[in-house]
Amino acid sequence: MDKPKVVLGVSGGIAAYKACELLRRLTESGHEVRVVPTEAALHFVGAATWSALSGNPVSTEVWEDVHEVPHVRLGQRADLVVVAPATTDLLAKAAHGLADDLLTNTLLTARCPVVFAPAMHTEMWEHPATQENVATLRRRGALVIEPSVGRLTGADTGKGRFPDPDEIFAYCRQVLARGARGEKAADLAGRRLVISAGGTREPLDPVRFLGNRSSGKQGYALARTAAARGAEVTLIAANTTLPSPAGVDLVSVGTTAELRAAVLRAAEDADAVVMAAAVADFRPAQYATGKIKKKEDQEPQPLALVRNPDILAEISATRPRPGQLIVGFAAETDEVLAHGRDKLRRKGCDLLVVNEVGETKTFGAEESEAVVLGADGSETPVPYGPKETLADTVWDLVLARLP
Repeated sequence: MDKPKVVLGVSGGIAAYKACELLRRLTESGHEVRVVPTEAALHFVGAATWSALSGNPVSTEVWEDVHEVPHVRLGQRADLVVVAPATTDLLAKAAHGLADDLLTNTLLTARCPVVFAPAMHTEMWEHPATQENVATLRRRGALVIEPSVGRLTGADTGKGRFPDPDEIFAYCRQVLARGARGEKAADLAGRRLVISAGGTREPLDPVRFLGNRSSGKQGYALARTAAARGAEVTLIAANTTLPSPAGVDLVSVGTTAELRAAVLRAAEDADAVVMAAAVADFRPAQYATGKIKKKEDQEPQPLALVRNPDILAEISATRPRPGQLIVGFAAETDEVLAHGRDKLRRKGCDLLVVNEVGETKTFGAEESEAVVLGADGSETPVPYGPKETLADTVWDLVLARLP
């Protein structure tokens, strides 16, 4: 089989050196990559580096190898074009259809999915001109990844940081997979989605807590696949150690009360809310301000618990936005479908993803299997496979039900 053909565009920002890692991931996973840098990008990483890592010649101009018509052929033959990093200048040129070098010509001739991974200072990202250019590109079907929040060049900190190269690679892999299946790359474009992930913890004292085994991997897979399909995603993560998916706004929480507040706030303008987090049903009735000591001559006192708010039932009943779709998760250890149907009825959500869990099942694994139950009586089985496959199935069912 032919290798998937990827054009990696690199524009002139300091984050260009991080694109070397993205290039390595693409080539090592079997993609044929042509790097097309701008002249400015070569001030940060030289052509010899790009050529050595990709195994292909590197050019910035339309005047080289003219007989091959590279300014047309590269875009025509590509399965994916990804520009990483994409500077303010590059986004402006792409939005206005300028073509003054090989990269901008390639962008105009590409008929495959095009991904931009911006990296710049916060003020440049937030400038109205940049935001208008990003909106224009997205309106035309391009996928523009939201930059990360963190340390920028110098002492600055804010939104504009180049996303983790591994996460950009995972994003691109999702886009390529959808293209290989003949599916529209950005079918969730314009949708605002809220996803919860991980497991809440309820503190007993400053040292101990009540928690669960959830790793957050399924919620992160949902966020990653939704972003790769063009959605605007808010991921509310409880006690995870996973890297933030590219293009996702991450909100970190700890307890059920914190998760509830974050979900209700983010859901106000969301098209769909997916509650994939494992939320603690109970919390200690009292919190000990000092570590609870073990007494050698006494048994521990019974632990009194109180109920936590039922976030899934609450959000299903209130639905702050008309037409909002609510998806719940049910982790069961026995009579999985029976308990799932009962939970779907009690919670009042539109879809419920039901799977069997245990010490060696689902939690922390890269694969899963489930049945997605619908309030309309539908049942969609998802066979054992990557959690991204389950995530894509959930989004297909959500998309079919959104207004």
